[in-house]
Amino acid sequence: MLEKLSHSQVWTALDALAERYALTASALARKAGLDATTFNRSKRQTAGGHLRWPSTESIAKVLEATGASLDEFTALLAPNRSGGARHPRPLIGLTRAGAGNFFDDKGVPTGSAWDEIDLFADVDEHSYALEVSGEAMAPFYHDGDILIVSPNAPVRRGDRVVVKTAAGEILIKALKRRTARTIELQSFDPAHPDPVVHNEDVSWMARILWASQ
Repeated sequence: MLEKLSHSQVWTALDALAERYALTASALARKAGLDATTFNRSKRQTAGGHLRWPSTESIAKVLEATGASLDEFTALLAPNRSGGARHPRPLIGLTRAGAGNFFDDKGVPTGSAWDEIDLFADVDEHSYALEVSGEAMAPFYHDGDILIVSPNAPVRRGDRVVVKTAAGEILIKALKRRTARTIELQSFDPAHPDPVVHNEDVSWMARILWASQ
């Protein structure tokens, strides 16, 4: 896989994986049991300017430590590829998403009011894109970022998710903890409280696979 990709694509995918789990490059390396400087930008080329690639062993350790699958890592690589088939996906602004009937009861896009965006990532047939407006989720997501969401992907602790409440509110958070009664979410801004929502008050929850930043 790696020999068919550019140096920048592989490193960008590793950075995106770290960002997904709210980790710095150093923290990701430590979590994988590697030296904290392994993924530092200063280590990505030699003093003589030669490109230095992450090893397949270090990538395997990162996937094991984060719980991410190889398919997920490949999806992070795919948006940067310059070739291959495009896959149209429904697109809507995040501020509009909670205002109308844009989803069915399983969180799958419905209706004809969606725009479309072409992607290189072939995720699943029900995946869709949300466009961020404003800086309320900075520094993780910024105005104009596109979030690719899959209602079919399994959701695990630490994943970034889209949650639609029974009241129609759309929340973008990280899954902190899930019990038989409640879903505990983590806000990106530490100034905002971490919401706890009862299961019966949640219409659906879907996983954010990656963001085009």
